Amino acid sequence: MNESDLLLLNSTIESMRQVFMQSMDASQPIPIEQGLIQSGISVLIGIMGDLQGRLVFHGDLETFSCLGESMFGMPLEGEMLHSFIGEMANMIAGKTSTILSDKGKHVDITPPTIMLGQLEIYGFVAGIHVSVHLEEIGKIHIALLFHTKGGST
Repeated sequence: MNESDLLLLNSTIESMRQVFMQSMDASQPIPIEQGLIQSGISVLIGIMGDLQGRLVFHGDLETFSCLGESMFGMPLEGEMLHSFIGEMANMIAGKTSTILSDKGKHVDITPPTIMLGQLEIYGFVAGIHVSVHLEEIGKIHIALLFHTKGGST
């Protein structure tokens, strides 16, 4: 993992702390080989500019529902839950962009793409996986996927 990858990862985790405003622990980063397999629900956001790649949040519907309830005080399900998950990812990516800007890096983000069910993601060369445990809520997994071996450029 190069310095840019670490900057993007740490900025993403910091933005999650700001968005969720609750106790959380992040696992050590694990390299991802080609063909990320996940199930449940996922959100993909593209990152372009000084740092490039794809940011994927994934987890199970129950975890995201608990998170929505903790943030908004009401249970979320169906399309409302899907909308919340996309907006949550958009808020994290937006805050990540702001944190990176404060560190002299300019990035733009794409709108979130929500994916349901089991899927495999290809089209990346390298990646990093981190699990974030939110106390009394569950785990949200983060994957940073890069187009080059050295990660973001």
